[in-house]
Amino acid sequence: MAKASGTLYVVATPIGNRKDFSARAREVLAAVACIAVEDTRHSAPLLREFGIASRLVSLHEHNEAARAAELIDILKAGRDVALISDAGTPLISDPGFRLVNAAQEAGARVCAVPGPSAVTAALSIAGIATDRFIFEGFLAEKTAARRERLAALATETRTLVFYEAPHRLAESLADMVSALGGARQAAIAREMTKMHETLYRGSLDALAAAALRDADMSRGEIVVVIAGADATQERAGEAGEALLRVLLAELPLKQAVDLAVRASGAPRNALYQKALGIKADKPGE
Repeated sequence: MAKASGTLYVVATPIGNRKDFSARAREVLAAVACIAVEDTRHSAPLLREFGIASRLVSLHEHNEAARAAELIDILKAGRDVALISDAGTPLISDPGFRLVNAAQEAGARVCAVPGPSAVTAALSIAGIATDRFIFEGFLAEKTAARRERLAALATETRTLVFYEAPHRLAESLADMVSALGGARQAAIAREMTKMHETLYRGSLDALAAAALRDADMSRGEIVVVIAGADATQERAGEAGEALLRVLLAELPLKQAVDLAVRASGAPRNALYQKALGIKADKPGE
């Protein structure tokens, strides 16, 4: 791409409180040739409030591949483009990866204009270790897939961070208790920076019970932060999986799992999911 090509700006916008909209973000958005947004109806009022009149184009999961090509042409013509999400930092469980990747491959400059992010905002107030964490985004809607993923994370020692839909919170918390253990410390941050911002802290057991009786807990945008497994749990999981592989060669699945749990102390649900995976890798046995 020629040196005169434009710049793709990846711009963070408020997740709630409009005062979090940085001066730099407003300046960039007002100056670009167009702004790629998830939903023009959602973003237009925010931009209008700050006097930003740049042209809006929709970019979502269903049209991103085609729209990215159009936006790259704009960059090649030497004009600047901005990318925003409905709220927060783009690409964090939001569309935009294909556009950013295409711009990089085309040789365009890609520039971050950082700002609000629900993930980092929740981590900053959760009171749970943040030196090492993993972001899992949204868990699967289907129960079996959700439980399988949680089982795979049972011995993960880094802090776990999830987004969750309000209507699935109680069900997901129950699955987290089952897979990770009810004693794990956790925090649920809802409606970050908004009028009804609330932080719930406690054990997974306590939070799962609270979700069943407190309707407000399951309203708005939700981030779940869970302490990672301790080293003992990690070692138990490794020992349990190694034992499972031996037992499954000789015993039915349920019996093998029961013995592995008793011998290793690893969570039963986690080992059961491991056993299903081992059996699936060896069909016909």
